[in-house]
Amino acid sequence: MAVEREYRLEVPPEAEGKRLDQFLVNQPVQLSRSQVQHLIQNGLVLVNAKTRRSSYRVHTGDIIEMQVPASEETTLMPEEIPMDIIYEDEDLLVVNKPQGMVVHPAAGHKKGTLVNALLNHCAQLSRSGGYLRPGIVHRLDKDTSGLLLVGKTDLAHQELSHQLKERQVKRRYLALVLGQVKEDKGVIDAPLGRDPRNRKKVAVLPPGTPGAKEALTRYHVQERFGGYTLLDVELETGRTHQIRVHLAYAGYPVAGDTIYGTRSNPLELPGQALHAHQITIQHPRTAEMLTFEAPVPRVFAKTLHNLRKC
Repeated sequence: MAVEREYRLEVPPEAEGKRLDQFLVNQPVQLSRSQVQHLIQNGLVLVNAKTRRSSYRVHTGDIIEMQVPASEETTLMPEEIPMDIIYEDEDLLVVNKPQGMVVHPAAGHKKGTLVNALLNHCAQLSRSGGYLRPGIVHRLDKDTSGLLLVGKTDLAHQELSHQLKERQVKRRYLALVLGQVKEDKGVIDAPLGRDPRNRKKVAVLPPGTPGAKEALTRYHVQERFGGYTLLDVELETGRTHQIRVHLAYAGYPVAGDTIYGTRSNPLELPGQALHAHQITIQHPRTAEMLTFEAPVPRVFAKTLHNLRKC
């Protein structure tokens, strides 16, 4: 195995009791949590010369040695892929991601991602998110369209990430859901975590369950159709698959979502009808408050048009 990088870290007193993977992600190693967990699972992380699980709680003075193997992560290739850029300056971009595009390379998706397009467009992207995610501040599911923040510099990336963590970024989505939502507005407050029956999915978990994280979703009814409702959804938190899981839990799954909704697809949608249509941030350098908007994709708009005619 060719080793690209090696690290030797000593756990300081302020990190006492943290999970091993959490501790490593917070170090200047430029790796995501999933990448760190992969290294731990493959025996490339030693704590006091012994292998440990990701859940191991570190102690003051622990010596952690980590090897990062050379891989195709360092050979990400720029690709000429059209992008809908809503805003760009020397610090950041705001991109309107199309439905069907994967945000960054992963298993089964080595090419054709937003990252490949960004590398072709930008001379500089932040590396704060790790080698596979240059510039990527947050993500959208493959079949969710809409606005994404991209950091060009590490400082911009870190500031935008801080705003997300502190819930200062306002994100609004349009979701076409199955069923007639009776209330004009509502709040779904239900903890989310990995589904114990299917680790690839997310589920609502009882409060206090290990791994359950607070999740809060607000929605307003925009329009009602026969058998469907268009919602304007605002995220208070940004958990994986949050909107899709919360709306399905409330009894109104997103149309076209065959994972959390129904397998039938009478509207013949290419994926879930979910679009990140508005985002508000504070500019990471100037501190100016900025709001960006993106219209729904053509297929989504056509579906709404057809429903209005019924």
